[in-house]
Amino acid sequence: MATPVLPPPIGPRDHARGRIDAPVVLLEYGDFECPQCARAYPIVRAIERQFGDRLCFVFRSFPLTNVHVFAQRAAEAAEWAATHDAFWPMHDAIYAEQARLSVSHLLAVARRLGLDAAGLEAAWGTHAFVRRVKDVFLGGIESGVQGTPAFFVNGIRQPAWDAATLVRAIEAHL
Repeated sequence: MATPVLPPPIGPRDHARGRIDAPVVLLEYGDFECPQCARAYPIVRAIERQFGDRLCFVFRSFPLTNVHVFAQRAAEAAEWAATHDAFWPMHDAIYAEQARLSVSHLLAVARRLGLDAAGLEAAWGTHAFVRRVKDVFLGGIESGVQGTPAFFVNGIRQPAWDAATLVRAIEAHL
């Protein structure tokens, strides 16, 4: 069986931390409410520190709404925050405080980040970011993603998301 590859290429609409021209791109399809994604979060942060400017990390939301009640709202909140240059602070706060995830907590995070929580509520009410989240989700489906977290290193799907596997894959591309 062929190794799944990433059909939707990295683009300007992606959320990237690090140099987009870095020799290695680590991409995660993640669900903000997924317990495994929360366990992967510190692994990714450690890998980012380890590889520094040789690595770019890209996050794409893949909310598993059939099992996670707040995943869609959290993905929309992150997209809304991105329009205020606050995607990564929202992303990090959601994962750091995942056990408290709720609509009221997302609004509190927005306020804590200095954002207008009423604007987030309005975005939810008008479904302003539903299409964006759905498009990213469908890109994940196209890439063979069926669950979260799903990691790709330079476009190649990784069989596991433990630190050793990801580090080996990254080092193979350096």
